[in-house]
Amino acid sequence: MRSVLPIVLDIANRRIAVVGRGYAALQRYEYVRDAGVEQISLYVIDQDGWACNAEAAIYERLPVKADLEGAAVVLIAGLVVEEATRIAASARAAGALVNVEDVPHLCDFHVPAIVRRGDLLLTVSTGGKAPGLAQKLKVHLQTQFGSEWTARIRTVADARARWREEGRAKAEITRLTNELVDREGWLKAREPA
Repeated sequence: MRSVLPIVLDIANRRIAVVGRGYAALQRYEYVRDAGVEQISLYVIDQDGWACNAEAAIYERLPVKADLEGAAVVLIAGLVVEEATRIAASARAAGALVNVEDVPHLCDFHVPAIVRRGDLLLTVSTGGKAPGLAQKLKVHLQTQFGSEWTARIRTVADARARWREEGRAKAEITRLTNELVDREGWLKAREPA
């Protein structure tokens, strides 16, 4: 088993490059866009016209090493292994973290299955070994954590800010948070729709 460190990257003011072909590149672009990335460089071939609607700097070619300078993250999808290997090496040389879809040994990180509910971010990862299972678990989480969680996060955040302002200790804030969640019954299992 590879050692992994789960983290959430703050991508404000960082450039992300998406490199690929066809539908696989579209999926990676949507992943980055949905995360709120504003600086996207999109290097696509065989994109069937979808890229013209992308909110990104679009290049209808594969990147050269200089294109990847300044990218914090490079996502590669839909390329043959030889192309992906070359681009991954260039991206790493430029200091970027790299993910190559379905080629775990070329990845610095894996892309988890994601459920977003406002500021609530739930992820499932199988370390790239069982993406179908991760997707199934994602669907289950979607049934358990609906859109109401956007407001719930705000409620807890407001309460936490108030408790901190009152000078309460971290352990007490944790206890009060648990009491609030329990009192509201937010973590009772829901029946799938």
